Amino acid sequence: MNTYALPIPSAAVGLESYIQAVNSFPILSQEEETALARRLREHGDLEAARRLVVSHLRVVVAIARGYMGYGLPQADLIQEGNIGLMKAVKRFDPERGVRLVSFAVYWIRAEMHEFILRNWRIVKVATTKAQRKLFFNLRSLKQGLGSLGADDVKRIARQLRVSPDDVAEMETRLGGQDLALESSTDDDEAAYAPIAYLAAENAEPGRALEEAQGAERDSAGLARALQALDARSRRIIEARWLAERDPATLHDLARELGVSAERVRQIEAKALARMKGEMTRAAA
Repeated sequence: MNTYALPIPSAAVGLESYIQAVNSFPILSQEEETALARRLREHGDLEAARRLVVSHLRVVVAIARGYMGYGLPQADLIQEGNIGLMKAVKRFDPERGVRLVSFAVYWIRAEMHEFILRNWRIVKVATTKAQRKLFFNLRSLKQGLGSLGADDVKRIARQLRVSPDDVAEMETRLGGQDLALESSTDDDEAAYAPIAYLAAENAEPGRALEEAQGAERDSAGLARALQALDARSRRIIEARWLAERDPATLHDLARELGVSAERVRQIEAKALARMKGEMTRAAA
């Protein structure tokens, strides 16, 4: 029976059966690997790509075991690593004289790292390339250690070639705990859960809709009230009250309109009174 003809198993079905299945795929010799890679590269042979992938699935499983300390399902890590393996197979150049396994390790780890950083915490602990490197290396160096002392921080900083402040900050992030939004109990502790003091009183859907409709009515009423003004009065109101930045002064408008600042103030007061009357009638 041709082992390669079997369907590629899924880690989501059952981890033990998956590991048993991938270990049943034979390991390729260098000659077989090179021939398959050439078929894929030169002819787009998907069956060759399939054989290259399934023969290295056990490598993904082995790498995933090294990331079990992050509290994420191993099956999910394997699935992400498999994506990295497929990317590596697609990019693999057999003429460089390097075995696929050596080339694929980088891509497998990269996908797992991305998955861990996306899912380990809701609030991301590492966003830059330097922080990501520190994140994974610091977890490895901290194995068996409790809270780092000043000497530990300096030693790790020298070892990783980063500043002690960077190490201390990342340790704080790693040591933080996710906090439940709602209390899991029915006692008085529920009053101190984040949901009790983070909720916005005006976020209730009915109230939000009412406010949105009110704002829409006010906007429409303002537009009608402006249309009721003569051109000069509208210009003064828009420049004094509706400008997005740097509203005009009375003296600015006086120079523009060729009247005194006092006359601008009188026109403004009269226009505002008329607009108020128009908007009151519209709301009635």
